[in-house]
Formats: sequence, structure tokens, C-alpha cells
Amino acid sequence: MSEVLDIRGAVVRLDGRAVLDGASLLARPGEVVGVIGPNGAGKTTLLRAALGLQALDGGEARLGGRALAELGESERAALAGYLPQERKVAWNLPALSLVSLGAPSQPPRRAREIAARMLERVGLTGLAERGVLDMSGGERARVLLARLLATRAPLLAADEPAAGLDPDAQLLILEILREEARRGAAVVLTLHDLTLAARFCDRVAALKDGRVLAEGPPAEALSPEALRAVFGLDGGLIQTPHGPVAALRRRPG
Repeated sequence: MSEVLDIRGAVVRLDGRAVLDGASLLARPGEVVGVIGPNGAGKTTLLRAALGLQALDGGEARLGGRALAELGESERAALAGYLPQERKVAWNLPALSLVSLGAPSQPPRRAREIAARMLERVGLTGLAERGVLDMSGGERARVLLARLLATRAPLLAADEPAAGLDPDAQLLILEILREEARRGAAVVLTLHDLTLAARFCDRVAALKDGRVLAEGPPAEALSPEALRAVFGLDGGLIQTPHGPVAALRRRPG
């Protein structure tokens, strides 16, 4: 299976500090890859570097089998869609208009048709003409997810898409991204919630200090040994009738 995203030995230095220190990440069609780690581990930087939004000081990144440095802006946009952690919107555009911006290569009428379908998928058909600044934070998050879906890119990258949302909104967003993987997209997302990572991700990469310390299926990347190394926590995953749950505790001392 060919990689949609392949970033190897990534090094990024900011203000003299190595934010990424030889990090690598692969994403293939049909899978959800979760990137976890403590605050400051380099998760967002790794995602941005993989998309060409952060320059590399070392290593290389490839999208769709091509070197990122060889791709123009429009080529990158066709290969990857990005949902940043920041959910600020500058203008109070109607939701339909904002989502249609996710399909800039389409004629305006076609872009609006795509936008309408994506709003339906996130359950916001009735709010298509409402300004996004007049919405709740959860509604705005779903509009921005719809814009990501409208790109129909082979790689969908989302930075903390579940952060700050009610549990039902978290599950809706992650279930939709899981559906996109089943449709053949490669999905890469950063997460703080280890239970969500275990439930929705096919593979997990655990970062600490800019390095990937554990990578593999959730049972491996969230093993007790990995959790001690990455987070300094004891515990691990336990299986419940509703799926895997992270049972964690602080280490004594």
C-alpha cells in the first residue's frame, strides 16, 4: 500500500530549540493515524511540517509519493486538506459559503453543491445560511470539519479536532473522519484524549521532545511501557464492552 504521507527524520528548530528531532510519520490510504504526546512534544509542528506549512531544517517530507519541496501550493492543496486547532474565523460568512471555500478548484455552483452535502453530513443543513460567528463553538467546529471534507483530498489532517467539544460532538467528528478513512482517505490527527486515540485510530505515534518514542497499533503505542516513557504515567488500555479505555494514574513520587 503506497503512502499518502511520508515524513522522515524531520528536524525543526525554533528559537534555537529542536521542536522536532528526527521525527518520522507514515499515513496510508484507508487508515487513521493518531499523533499523541504531552504539551510541547511537537505534535502540531510535525503535522504542519508534513503539509509544507513549517519549513524543515532536516529530513524530508513526501505527499502522494512526491517530494514536498517539488510541489506548488495548488498541488499541495489538492493532495492534503488541513483542519487547524485554532477555530477562529475572520469574517461572519454563511456556513455554506465558508464550506464551499474548501473546493476552490470547482466552479462556484458545484462548490456550493459539495458544501451543502458536507453540511448535511455534519448535521448542519438547517444552518447553511447562518453566519459562522453567530454559531456556538461546537457548531463552528462542525462547519470547519465540513470545509475539510469538501476538499476531498486523499490526505485529511486535523489538529486536535475533538478538543474543547462536548462528548457527542467529539464522537460525531471522529466517526466522520473514520468514515473518510473507510472511503479510502488517509487521516492524520493529533489527540490529547488517549481513549479516543485507542478507539478511533488504526495506528498511533507517541511523541516526546520532538521524537517518536512509540509507534504502532494502539495496543502497542499505548502500552504501559510506552505511557511511562512518553507521559510518565502508570496504567494502560483496558477492554470494555464499549471498546478500549485508557486507565491511567500518576506515578508515585
